[in-house]
Amino acid sequence: MPPMFRSLLRSGALCALMALSIAPEGHAAETKTLGVFGSWTAYSFTENGKQVCYMAARPSKADGNFASRGDIYALITHRPGQKSLNVFSIVAGYAYSMDSEDLVQVSIGKRIFKLFTQGERAWTHDDKADQALSDAIRKGGADMIVRGKSMRNAETVDTYSLIGAPKALEAIDSACGVKPTGS
Repeated sequence: MPPMFRSLLRSGALCALMALSIAPEGHAAETKTLGVFGSWTAYSFTENGKQVCYMAARPSKADGNFASRGDIYALITHRPGQKSLNVFSIVAGYAYSMDSEDLVQVSIGKRIFKLFTQGERAWTHDDKADQALSDAIRKGGADMIVRGKSMRNAETVDTYSLIGAPKALEAIDSACGVKPTGS
């Protein structure tokens, strides 16, 4: 799938997350919180009559030489109606240095995953990478480290706790009727 199309498809959960954080009370009721699991919160909502489930976390630690930075999130999204599962994405809180391949690296233990960027967002390259990354998160562990670089060449290192992440994945799997594969 071409990166531009993939990023447009993937942006739906990010828009929902942004809308949830700034939406009036009436709109927020449309998004259901499935539970809070450590640093991760699981959500579901209906979009065009189809179920969407996602989990999101903010980093426990955000390091880097930056003057200001917006909201920072890691997300995994299921859109079973579109056969789109385990879509991993990052919202950096700044514009990445350029729309680029492999600019962002995610580390879980000894595993390293490379992401492509567009604006303030980063995604895995394909479904196989999404599955591998979600499997690594599902196995748990202490932390996930995300390294990136802004347009102003500020390097960032964001640390996300993975405590609770496997349970959050179970919650979105259950809510969207997704059977975990791999591991």
